[in-house]
Amino acid sequence: MGIRGRLRRPWVDDIRMTFLARVARFLFWLLVVSWSVALLRRLLVWMLRDASAQSGAAPRAEAQTGSAGRLHRDPVCGTHIAEEIAVPLREAEATLYFCSTECRSQYARGQRFAANA
Repeated sequence: MGIRGRLRRPWVDDIRMTFLARVARFLFWLLVVSWSVALLRRLLVWMLRDASAQSGAAPRAEAQTGSAGRLHRDPVCGTHIAEEIAVPLREAEATLYFCSTECRSQYARGQRFAANA
């Protein structure tokens, strides 16, 4: 039989299996807890968003949620600016959007040169 056959210890295999079972159980519960936290977080955000919409609160700007709003080109300097932060000027039937009050006042004075060229 040899020396290995006589010295075989079945309890060593049991210890290894117990350790592996504990590791597997830990990973399983870690996964369950992380998914539960993510689900609760989504549920809470959904409930708060729904509550703010019902209370008549103004919706947040699209720039804060990560999606880009409409971009407009400044007719003076040519900069593209989001509608939410632009300086508007209503002229005839159109609304023009500017990156700053300086560009708007330059346009109003008649110095329309850079972006139109």
